[in-house]
Amino acid sequence: MLEVEKWAEIRKMSRVDGLSQREISRRCGLNRRTNQASARGNGSPGLQPQEFRSLEARPFRDEIGHLLEENPILSGVRVLEEIRTLGYTGGKSILNEHLREIRPRYQPPPRTYQRTTYRPGELAQIDLMELRDQVPVGHGQSRKAYLLTLELPFSKKLSAELIFAKRFEDISFGISSCLIQIGCLPKKLVLDREAALHKGGGKPTDPFAAYLGQLNLGWVILAARDAEAKGALERNHRFIHGNFEAGRRFANPADFRHQLDLWLGRTNNRKHRTANR
Repeated sequence: MLEVEKWAEIRKMSRVDGLSQREISRRCGLNRRTNQASARGNGSPGLQPQEFRSLEARPFRDEIGHLLEENPILSGVRVLEEIRTLGYTGGKSILNEHLREIRPRYQPPPRTYQRTTYRPGELAQIDLMELRDQVPVGHGQSRKAYLLTLELPFSKKLSAELIFAKRFEDISFGISSCLIQIGCLPKKLVLDREAALHKGGGKPTDPFAAYLGQLNLGWVILAARDAEAKGALERNHRFIHGNFEAGRRFANPADFRHQLDLWLGRTNNRKHRTANR
């Protein structure tokens, strides 16, 4: 079968460049009969069966487009249910063929990844995770609590501090405690757009900027909804939920801190295949 690219080239030479069939045959290495058929025909080779089979879905192209615009990953089954009510009588295989053709237009471009390497003391990633269970605070009371976590990507060393609110005062206390635990001051902090720290446009709030300035710390505020940029900490949050928090009981915040210190001591002594200490 004639390749689509060659077919298009023949039609261009015939209809646009005005070359003779003999000259086209000389350039393409094909016989005149093939050239004439390519220049006169209306259907492209290799695409005719698909175009013919998807004809039944074409009257519903706009409605399918609206559905995919609202939800690019909407399943073919759901699309079929919606357009059946509008009179579509074709089969699901025809619809799937049509969806394969147009769905990529409504999906975001694929993201590329590369391996990242770090220098010692270059970065520290920080994040907040909400604990699944409330922490007892005395007199039969308990409160919703968070762990502020900090990790050095180079050595994989992890630190954490218990806080009870997302105010700047609480978060800055947590950061300071984590820096004291790891015993070093990195060049930059990497963080997401926490409201108490980020004022918009990738810029820190004034209190947070003053805090960073006092410590001579740089910062990297990540784009919105970009949790994968802090992949190391996101994995550790799942690890903390399952390996530390699950199945434990805490009498009060001091007991929580004691158990957390013991757990972090064991965790930071683990040997990571990719870690450099």
